[in-house]
Amino acid sequence: QVQVVESGGGLVQAGGSLRLSCTASGSIFSIDAMGWYRQAPGKQRELVASIITGGSPNYEDFIKGRFTISMDNAKNTVYLQMNSLKPEDTAIYYCNADLRPLGNPSSSYNHWGQGTQVTVSS
Repeated sequence: QVQVVESGGGLVQAGGSLRLSCTASGSIFSIDAMGWYRQAPGKQRELVASIITGGSPNYEDFIKGRFTISMDNAKNTVYLQMNSLKPEDTAIYYCNADLRPLGNPSSSYNHWGQGTQVTVSS
């Protein structure tokens, strides 16, 4: 069984910073990629940033230059450093992981975390 758990959300003033963390745990053989999505009230879930293990990060245009995604392979953890936060960044941030389980390393499965709330006040 695999768990994906986010942490680090909270309330911050506009212009401030937060660092989100997400750790995948359980019977994991390897992780192919991890990413961060967000969903604001009344809106669809959207990709924020993603990173392939051993590869370069990918960012959506609306956060370029403000957010940085990084991965610690040894800890099965991905981070999202968010700087210069804006009220429009307010959303639930979800972690997503494509990983291969110990019992079936030839197949990749997608897992979601429960989300962490980020609120940016003006």
